Amino acid sequence: QVQLEESGGGLVQAGGSLRLSCAASGGAFSPGVMGWFRQAPGKERVAVGSINRSGDNFWYADFVKGRFTIARDNAKSTVILQMNSLKPEDTAVYYCAATEASNSIATPQERTYAYWGQGTQVTVSS
Repeated sequence: QVQLEESGGGLVQAGGSLRLSCAASGGAFSPGVMGWFRQAPGKERVAVGSINRSGDNFWYADFVKGRFTIARDNAKSTVILQMNSLKPEDTAVYYCAATEASNSIATPQERTYAYWGQGTQVTVSS
């Protein structure tokens, strides 16, 4: 059974940084495209960023460009979301997601992702 487990969330002041990590496990599962999504209170879940399997294709939401960076370590089946210059509006539950597609490009489309983590809370105080 495939599992995704996020870690690294917490409380930070505006302007600070957090590093989220997501580890995939489960048999012979080798993640393809991986992505990060977030859901703020009372709002729909939205895509934050995505990375393809080889780590050379990226997609970022406009509201995080220049502040957030995605990276991955395929040997560890892990994807990282480095968040800098955090703002109060970045407060949300952040979810990791993964596909089995090994030859696809990064994508913000939720329907592409078959596997999801439970989420980790990020709170940015003003």
